[in-house]
Amino acid sequence: MTTLFLLLALIGTAAWITATVSLRMKALERRADRLEHRLGLVLDHFDIEEPEPAGLDEVRALARDGRTVEAIRVYRRVTGADLREAKRAVEAL
Repeated sequence: MTTLFLLLALIGTAAWITATVSLRMKALERRADRLEHRLGLVLDHFDIEEPEPAGLDEVRALARDGRTVEAIRVYRRVTGADLREAKRAVEAL
């Protein structure tokens, strides 16, 4: 009986911690999105263009040759983008 109680308490504590961390992560993601939006507004206001990362010439060459997977891989390495963002960017080239 004691073991069951401890197991339930452990499961409840783990669920509470998971929920708390999840809520905090969502709040941080919203905050990061707002900051990125504000930074974009500032850059637009001062007519500043974000510099292109070095190495995109290689990505363009790979995409032109039809080597999409390799282009995505290089794009991710050069920019630090996630897979979805890299795939969209390479397809847009």
